[in-house]
Amino acid sequence: MTTSKEKFETKKLPMMPIRDVVIFPYMMTPFVVGRESSVHALEEALAADKKIFLATQHDASVDEPKANEIYQVGTIVNIVQSLKLPDGNIKVLVEGIERGKILQITEAEGFMQVSVRVARYAAEANPQIDAGMQRVSGLFEQYVKLCQSLNYETMIAAVRMEDPAKLTDTIAANLQLSIEEKQELLEIFDPAERLGRIGDVLDIEIEKLNMDRTIQSRVKRQMERAQKEYYLNEKIKAIQKELGRGEKSEFDELKKKIEAAGMPKEVKDKAIQELKKLEAMPPMSAESTVSRNYLDWLLAVPWKKRSKEIRNISRAEKVLNEDHYGLEKIKERILEFLAVRQLVKNPKGSILCFVGPPGVGKTSLGMSIAKATGRKFVRMSLGGVRDEAEVRGHRRTYIGALPGQIIQMMKKAGTKNPVFMLDEVDKMAMDFRGDPSAALLEVLDPEQNFMFQDHYLDVEYDLSQVFFVATANVMHTIPAALQDRMEVLRLHGYTEQEKIEIAKQFLVKKQMAQAGLTNKNIEFSDDALAALIRSYTREAGVRNLEREIGNVCRKVARKVVKEGEKYNIVVTAENIADFLGVTKYRDTLAHEKSEVGLVTGLAWTEVGGSILSTEATVVEGKGKLTLTGKLGDVMQESAQAAMSYIRSRAARLGLPRDFYRNFDIHVHVPEGAIPKDGPSAGITIATALASALSKIPVRRDIAMTGEITLRGKVLPIGGLKEKLLAAHRAGLFEAILPQDNQKDLSELPENLRNVMKLHFVDTMDQVLSIALEQPLPDITAPVGTESQTIAPLPSSVDLPSAHQ
Repeated sequence: MTTSKEKFETKKLPMMPIRDVVIFPYMMTPFVVGRESSVHALEEALAADKKIFLATQHDASVDEPKANEIYQVGTIVNIVQSLKLPDGNIKVLVEGIERGKILQITEAEGFMQVSVRVARYAAEANPQIDAGMQRVSGLFEQYVKLCQSLNYETMIAAVRMEDPAKLTDTIAANLQLSIEEKQELLEIFDPAERLGRIGDVLDIEIEKLNMDRTIQSRVKRQMERAQKEYYLNEKIKAIQKELGRGEKSEFDELKKKIEAAGMPKEVKDKAIQELKKLEAMPPMSAESTVSRNYLDWLLAVPWKKRSKEIRNISRAEKVLNEDHYGLEKIKERILEFLAVRQLVKNPKGSILCFVGPPGVGKTSLGMSIAKATGRKFVRMSLGGVRDEAEVRGHRRTYIGALPGQIIQMMKKAGTKNPVFMLDEVDKMAMDFRGDPSAALLEVLDPEQNFMFQDHYLDVEYDLSQVFFVATANVMHTIPAALQDRMEVLRLHGYTEQEKIEIAKQFLVKKQMAQAGLTNKNIEFSDDALAALIRSYTREAGVRNLEREIGNVCRKVARKVVKEGEKYNIVVTAENIADFLGVTKYRDTLAHEKSEVGLVTGLAWTEVGGSILSTEATVVEGKGKLTLTGKLGDVMQESAQAAMSYIRSRAARLGLPRDFYRNFDIHVHVPEGAIPKDGPSAGITIATALASALSKIPVRRDIAMTGEITLRGKVLPIGGLKEKLLAAHRAGLFEAILPQDNQKDLSELPENLRNVMKLHFVDTMDQVLSIALEQPLPDITAPVGTESQTIAPLPSSVDLPSAHQ
């Protein structure tokens, strides 16, 4: 373009890398120096001729850039001013002198030193350069008029010069360009060449500014003045459309997240499609909010992240034993699950259901499983849930729609293989909004849950690697189809000895810590814990036991505060009443005298087994049978069956055959406000009737349970362990049970089997021979009446019966 003379010179100077700025010659620039190496280089320059070489680094986030991370062309500057700040940094003002290109970088004492080649160009005046300067000055004047961030008078005065090198560098320093674009201008040493390049850059920038004004006026015509936020969004959108710069950074970020989420192909395709729809929507529209929330949920759910599972059986067994006492069957099943995980590469998730009374440790057992396997733990309470959408979510068409609790809990877990507890699964209800238990069928079916579909997400989600643990107090309220999908493990109530061990190992330590006590302040003896269990709690679990231990600890804590930290007491059976007051329950029922028509039965409730006394009395009347005590239909039918049996065995009881015509019989089960039902009180009612009619007392040290038939057979019952535990708690160590329940003895704790004397019977005759204190009288049937064949009573309960 022009003819120029160039001169070369080599200089050796300290070098300082700079970030986010390009220094041009002839420009005054302030900045702050904080890096240790930069401070050393600055001090070296100040100690010499105050000249230092500044070069921009490629990546501003790098604290200590290497030689290959710094641009090779920089500027030699003169340090005009320096000021040390209180925080140790140095604020400097530099003036650019000339360009330089790095030839060699060497490491000095704590800073970089460079050999720089300087090329000085002396452009000769000619018409081409004059024309180029006029063109560039005119373009820059237009640029300043369009650019609102530059002061017009200041800029125009600054570029009124005849040297093309100074003109181009001054303009380049004031243009709003990227670091890369400014560096490109800095690396052009020839002023004539730089003059042409600056003209091209100004043409492009002026076109951009004109386009911006066009877009701005177009958008203003389309909106109201008050919609400032809407205007800004529309302006950005219009800029993108006119300049073709592609997607916004927000959409780029969403796309990167979708790519990295590890979604299945179908889900990924749907997410990309939703992202394209979102991009095309007006940002302020309601649909865009719905679409954005949907994408956020798709990205928040774990698609590939999983916990590293611990499959060490010995460690798992140790964790389970540390957290829970007893429960051997449950622990064995969990360890079996872990053993299978070691042998099978891709096993399906397990679905267990812990069924038992409150306070036996169902929920805490689920947490122990998560701890033993190294998985995350999440819990979803189903108590009172009656809306199917709680499980599957709402469809996106509804305002405020959200995914169901299953997906929400998976998001909370953050991994695709957590331990997922469905608490109180027996307490779900149903109404016009749907049946949530039916929605759980898909969740808890290993053959289906790998493609679980939430209404909100509307894509298949894999739940097959989740370890589902459900808990329930009873089974009869759980639909049969749902029961079929779960492996039911029953947690029965604890024996007294088990409760003492649990209290010693867990409950006492926990309550002492909560009350701020140490072993120096309080100590519980074994007899104190036994007295607390017998006299102040009557439960299958240990929740009330923990509560009573906490009461004792709080009272001791008060005394420690009052009398000093050295206060110490040993809680014994003798002084436990000083802390808890009068006993709530009688110690035993075995020491009361036997009575006519009073029998101790055994019952099963949602909170475990319990004692159920049954009374019968006979008064003169016309053969009416009265049943009271809020008995259910099944229990009333059992009483009628028992009465029919007694009438058929009148001769065996020493009664005339028409006795029922002259007497009314009243059967009552105390605690009349509590509903009672079930067939297992059949032999209890029959024994009470037989005792009342024969006037023979029933032994009070024996309990019984069993269903009766019209022919006097004894049928099996459920809840055997809970019922025997209740008898043991009440001080009864002898029980009459159906013969078919003998197979259930394996479920009983060994100490309970050793202490209880159990009679297994097939017929009601055997029950009466054991339960009544005296043998029944036998009278001959009157002449002219139909005789009955009465089987002789066994001499002991161990003799085989006719039905064995």
